[in-house]
Amino acid sequence: MQLNDLRPADGSRKNRKRIGRGNSSGHGTTAGRGTKGQLSRSGGGKGAGFEGGQQPLAMRLPKLPGFKNRNRVEYAPVNVARLEALFEDGETVNTEALVAKGVIKHDYIPVKVLGDGELTKKLTVAVDKVSASAKAKIEAAGGKVE
Repeated sequence: MQLNDLRPADGSRKNRKRIGRGNSSGHGTTAGRGTKGQLSRSGGGKGAGFEGGQQPLAMRLPKLPGFKNRNRVEYAPVNVARLEALFEDGETVNTEALVAKGVIKHDYIPVKVLGDGELTKKLTVAVDKVSASAKAKIEAAGGKVE
């Protein structure tokens, strides 16, 4: 047996149906589409999204208002009350310390300290942003904002 003698098994391969190639093929003239009507025409049929004349879903739904700002920066909020509970007097509050204490999940998220709660400890705060009320409370307690 040679490579040129190899053949697929009988009946394992079937020729594709060649429609519209003359009447002797058995699929000529109407090419298996029947006679007349919408589906016999080229480009015939209803098209995707047609719902039998009912208003299509894409037209029933409202368009979204406004837009999404691609440059928006989301800050992880941390209140001064949380700093009061977690940090000791004289400690430095930064992203690494907040991740270590489990206040935020990742160190690449920018942090903003907000002014909810009271602060009595002297802390050095070095984060991305601090609100005006939080800054006032930190400095009133003898700490500083970097």
